[in-house]
Amino acid sequence: MEKLKNATLGGGCFWCLEAVYSKLEGVKSVAPGYAGGTKLNPTYEQVCTGNTGHAEVIQIDFDPQKTSYETLLDWFWRCHDPTTLNRQGGDIGTQYRSVIFYENEAQKTTANESKKDAEKSGMFDAPIVTEIATLPEFYPAEDYHQDYYSNNSNAGYCTYVIRPKLAKLNLE
Repeated sequence: MEKLKNATLGGGCFWCLEAVYSKLEGVKSVAPGYAGGTKLNPTYEQVCTGNTGHAEVIQIDFDPQKTSYETLLDWFWRCHDPTTLNRQGGDIGTQYRSVIFYENEAQKTTANESKKDAEKSGMFDAPIVTEIATLPEFYPAEDYHQDYYSNNSNAGYCTYVIRPKLAKLNLE
């Protein structure tokens, strides 16, 4: 029986990240949710105020026999702009910050090394502002956020933001 591992990442709207990571080999599930704040069991409406301290994140369950934490981080740098503080495109606020939440020292080390490699790569014209922090509690988002792109692919945000991102990454 396979032993799955977790990765928790925030890079703007969790719908976008979920759509990207759900297409990757070795990823078994992707759950949008909230992490990094002070309110217990926050709701989407509460997180949107920017007052809870939470970021919109995804929690990825992956098979380490088919993909690695390093590979997931490589995709992380490619699928959002880690140089914009508290913003991704039109999504503005601390809830849209770029963040890697690690679960153990191995993930922390890997995340820091990956960030250094991304900074040296020349991919970005500005410094990376991605936060790397220990994973506090993860709160799954409400049901209507789960599998959002799959269930709403013709919605405006999906058509104008997510689909072009997937196409740019050769995932659609």
